[in-house]
This record gives sequence, C-alpha cells and structure tokens, in this order.
Amino acid sequence: MSDWTSLWYVWLILLTVFLLLLCGVSASCIKFCCRKKRLPVESFPRHPCDLTVIGIDSDSTAHSTVT
Repeated sequence: MSDWTSLWYVWLILLTVFLLLLCGVSASCIKFCCRKKRLPVESFPRHPCDLTVIGIDSDSTAHSTVT
C-alpha cells in the first residue's frame, strides 16, 4: 500500500473539489441573502392586449387568392 503523502495528485483533486463546493455554497448563501434584503421591484405594468381573430373558410375569396 502506498503512502498517502506521496499521492500528491489525490490531495490536489480533493482540494479542488473542496474549493469548488465551498465556492458554490458561498455563492448560494450570498444570493439568498441579497434576494431577502432587496425590496420587490414592480416591473412594467401589464396592459391587456387586444387580439383579433379572422376566420377564413375554404369557400372564401381571400383563401382562394392566397392559395
């Protein structure tokens, strides 16, 4: 069995994984704290949209000119 101190690359991989996890947890905590402190900002007010639907059947002259 080899000595753990001689396996420097294993320690490097473990350190990298630990630092990535630590950065992810820190970023999540900072994001959560900033979201909690920020007041809700109202976005642009929504206006009702008008929608016009024109039904065209197969006997219509508009349909025959398009096709």
